[in-house]
Amino acid sequence: MIGKKITSLVDRSACLNGRDISVSLSGKHAVTGRVYTGGVPDGKKRIVFGMGCFWGAERLFWTTPGVYTTAVGYAGGVTENPSYEEVCSGMTNHTEVVIVVYNPEAVSLDRLLKAFWEGHDPTQGMRQGNDTGTQYRSAIYVDSDGDLAHVMRSRDSYQRALTESKCGVITTEIGRLDTLFYAEEMHQQYLHKVPNGYCGLAGTSVRYTG
Repeated sequence: MIGKKITSLVDRSACLNGRDISVSLSGKHAVTGRVYTGGVPDGKKRIVFGMGCFWGAERLFWTTPGVYTTAVGYAGGVTENPSYEEVCSGMTNHTEVVIVVYNPEAVSLDRLLKAFWEGHDPTQGMRQGNDTGTQYRSAIYVDSDGDLAHVMRSRDSYQRALTESKCGVITTEIGRLDTLFYAEEMHQQYLHKVPNGYCGLAGTSVRYTG
């Protein structure tokens, strides 16, 4: 199944088994020098975004003032410790995500949501631009019910703006963060390591005003 474009989630029983061993990582952010593995440091918060290919999404947030650190990974799926190739097969149900750890005293959740909503097209279902497959679906995963309520309000607000601009219906998957797996070392801060590498981010040109 590797390489096949799958545009709908598969039954849990059909997902790949994965493995018990997690990927080996340096854990040091190539841009900030901060540790991105482990728990969320005291005084910081976390939110996880799926915006299509995670390379460009991660750069969007590590360049956002108030963000403490970032990493890329896989969330919303079934397979334990999946590889990039397995996620791209569509047989894990994961989507590519950027893990954003931020200082809430320096940047608001709403500012991060603005970057998310405006930074991609959340109406495209199981794709983002020319990137097709379940691993490219739009998603937001949070750690608290309070943040979940905030995200849902932001979705409703942005949907009104999209409707006024005659755009489509938001398909973003929103929920509490369950399992989360880091991507391989080569994908972490990829566009810092490969400055001219692929970035598929493209929004709708509709502003998010909260």
